[in-house]
Amino acid sequence: MAEFGEQIPRCVRLATGAIAIALSIALTACAGGLAGGVTTDAAPSADKPSSIAELNKAGPLGEKTLGNPGAPVTVIEYVSLGCPVCSAFHKQAFPQIKTTYIDTGKVYFIFREFPIGNSPAAAAQAARCVPDKHYFRINDKFMANHGQWNGRDPDPDLLYKIVQETGLKRAEFDSCMANQNTKDGIKWVKQRGRELGVKGTPTFFINGQPVREFNSFDEMRKVIDQHLLGAAKPA
Repeated sequence: MAEFGEQIPRCVRLATGAIAIALSIALTACAGGLAGGVTTDAAPSADKPSSIAELNKAGPLGEKTLGNPGAPVTVIEYVSLGCPVCSAFHKQAFPQIKTTYIDTGKVYFIFREFPIGNSPAAAAQAARCVPDKHYFRINDKFMANHGQWNGRDPDPDLLYKIVQETGLKRAEFDSCMANQNTKDGIKWVKQRGRELGVKGTPTFFINGQPVREFNSFDEMRKVIDQHLLGAAKPA
C-alpha cells in the first residue's frame, strides 16, 4: 500500500471494460482495493508501551474520538476524505463496528487526518470548522460524496455546500478555512502519521498494532476480538 502522490486518490473501485483497463494502468501503484485482504505488521502484544505512548500523542488540534477512553481496545484510523476505499469502509463496515464495539464500551476510536491531495486537505480543514457534534457525520458526508468535490484544486463553494447544513455561516467558514493554525495542525497530524509508518489510507492501529487494508467488518472483528481476548486474560 502506498501514498500515490499528492493529487491522486489511493485507490479506485474499477468498473469492467475498456475504462477499467485504462484506469488500472494509470493507477498501477494503488493498493488495498475492496477485494484485498488484511495486512498486519505484528501480532497483538502488550510489550510495546513506549511505541503505544508515542502513537497516542494527540496533535495540536486535539483528537476526534468516539467511545470510552477507558475501553480495553483503542483503534486509530488514518483517513483521506477523498479515498474511495475509506468511503466504502465507512459506509459498509464502520456502522457495525460502532454498534458492536464502540457503543458497547469495548473500543475507543480515534479518527486522524491523512489527506492525499489538495482537495482532501481542504475537506479535512472544512470538517474541523463545523461544530464538534457534527464532525463525524460531516466526514461521512465528504467520503460518501467524494466524487462531487474532490478535484485537482479545492473548490470552496463545493466544500461549503457539504458543511452548510450544520448551520455554519459562509463568513465563518471562509474565516476558518483561512486559519493557518488549522492548516498547520492537519499537516502535523499527517507528518506524524508518516513517522509512525502510515503510507496510505486507510491505515489502522489497534492497541498499537498496525493493520492495513481492512475491507470488511468481519476482517476488523477478528483483530479486535484477538485484543479483547488478550485484555481479558489475567496478567
